Amino acid sequence: MRTPASIAGHPIHPMLVPLPIGMWVLSLACDIIGAFAADPTTWKSVALYAMIGGIIGALLAAVFGFVDLLSLPARIRPTALAHMGINLTIVVLFAIDAWLRLSGSDPVWLSVVAILLLLGSGWLGGKMVYRLGVAVDVPAAGIDSR
Repeated sequence: MRTPASIAGHPIHPMLVPLPIGMWVLSLACDIIGAFAADPTTWKSVALYAMIGGIIGALLAAVFGFVDLLSLPARIRPTALAHMGINLTIVVLFAIDAWLRLSGSDPVWLSVVAILLLLGSGWLGGKMVYRLGVAVDVPAAGIDSR
């Protein structure tokens, strides 16, 4: 089932989601490295900038994901809504995390919680693609669409 938010038949949302995922994982990795560094200042700065980049990338991906959500059949919507809800929670957690860091705090635990939620959200996204056929070109994949 094709999705409306696509370029030349390629869905945009899955093209964009690796950006925030990578940025947020990089952010947590920098926090972990910074915890063991003699001078964690640079690591903490990179973690913050990566976190903010991930928030921006996630919001951009969310626009296209929402467009796709509106076109989904009723049987897939509960999974898509759970995926969206978890992702919005993740963005809020990282936004709070970034705001606290800019205020002088260092709530690494928020990043850990958000990354754990990201694993669950990714599982739901994979379920939609690999089990439910969202954003899969049915004729090209040879899938019976009945």
